[in-house]
Amino acid sequence: MSVSNQSSTSFFLTGFPGLETVHTWLSIPLCVMYLASLAGNSLILWVVRSEPSLHQPMYYFLSMLAVTDLGLSASTLPTMLTIYMLGLREVAMDVCLAQLFFIHTFSIMESSVLLTMAFDRFVAISNPLRYGTILTSSRIASLGLAIMVRSIGLHIPAPIMLKKLPYCGNRLLSHSYCLHPDVMKLACADTHINSAYGLFVVLSTLGVDSVLIVLSYVLILQTVLFIASKAERLKALNTCVSHICAVLLFYTPMIGLSMIHRFGRRASPGTRVLLSYLHFFTPPVLSPVVYTIKTKQIRLRMLRLFWLHKAGIRDGQDH
Repeated sequence: MSVSNQSSTSFFLTGFPGLETVHTWLSIPLCVMYLASLAGNSLILWVVRSEPSLHQPMYYFLSMLAVTDLGLSASTLPTMLTIYMLGLREVAMDVCLAQLFFIHTFSIMESSVLLTMAFDRFVAISNPLRYGTILTSSRIASLGLAIMVRSIGLHIPAPIMLKKLPYCGNRLLSHSYCLHPDVMKLACADTHINSAYGLFVVLSTLGVDSVLIVLSYVLILQTVLFIASKAERLKALNTCVSHICAVLLFYTPMIGLSMIHRFGRRASPGTRVLLSYLHFFTPPVLSPVVYTIKTKQIRLRMLRLFWLHKAGIRDGQDH
């Protein structure tokens, strides 16, 4: 096979296998999910910003989570909609590399934010009297900056390394967006260095973060068990429910997809694509719902917002 000219290399994305004839119809629920993600996370940001009582560390971290969810949705949006709405599958190499950079960067940012939120819950439960002095605004800003530097810095080499590889005739990707392992496997050259670097990034970020999140909850449970009152124990654990749901929404599809790639050789392509969609779509869509339902302050603020909006409409009709 001849090697493609790097300046004109492009890749071809894949929609949902077996459902190519109804891709236009599938674009409707996809658009609904993107709109739900945009509306839900934007509303979370607006509520936290406009409500002085929510200017606390927990809600600042929730705002960071909303920003990363918006970034993750925006990263997958362009190619998803062009495939399902317009039927365009070809994507230029530079566009593809830019997309995979942002997708992986925001994924690591989300994992990092979930880790800081676990630390926030541990501090709030184990040392509530010093909670405000430990997690000051400057420290929260420093944590946010560290998350950005870590996520961006680790992923800058990935597109540069992929750009230098030669690509052969087969340029068909397995997903509706560009991912590092998917692009790497199309290279007709030795990719051991790329593969080792990708594994290092995954283990040093998602791997370490997941272990530290589990460790945080082990320490939280140890602290809660020393609380004398059963009601106080339940109250303390209840403050963690939203975060636990967010962690499960993010990590469960990712672990399932990883297991299928390594052990489920006979798994259908549709199963892999579905798990991939769940990994990238469910956290941005459902995390705002979970936090709205489980967090009283946010729920009351949103109810007040809709009540005022409804009252305004009625006043307008009366006039």
